[in-house]
Amino acid sequence: MDAHTAIDPAHFRSVLSHFASGVVVVTGLVDNRPAGLTCQSFTALSLTPPMVLFCPAKSSTSWPMLATAPYLCVNVLSAEQHQLSDGFARSGSDKFAGVSWTPTPHGAPALDGAAAHIEARVAACHDGGDHHIVTCAVEALSADSDPDPLLYYRSGYRALDEIRQFA
Repeated sequence: MDAHTAIDPAHFRSVLSHFASGVVVVTGLVDNRPAGLTCQSFTALSLTPPMVLFCPAKSSTSWPMLATAPYLCVNVLSAEQHQLSDGFARSGSDKFAGVSWTPTPHGAPALDGAAAHIEARVAACHDGGDHHIVTCAVEALSADSDPDPLLYYRSGYRALDEIRQFA
């Protein structure tokens, strides 16, 4: 395929929806007020040094605020937290209204009930088309004992039906 081949955006989205992903809410304190956004583009980047990355949309109104936070918390959502995902995906509302959280060691909001918390600071922000590619140095980690994750697949939330191991 030629690098300049036109790809229909709707077809692109449909094909890539076949890849299941977890859902995270990235949070931080901005002027002593919590801020956050939902993101499904998240992954581990490096073991040594420990790094992760996530990709907020350039159209996000929350990312410019979060980009100024000294520390961020990547909250890996558990299966029951789809309402949190929806709430943090909306613009123009108080995303933290009624949301319980505790501060990470450096003060970023760790959402109660999340499967895991990854506290990090932004290392770099790169261009990624209509998204930013944000790399982060991990500072602290914690995880619940055995939560099921919130999954996103084929344009909808999913939960694990069963855990199967393949040889």
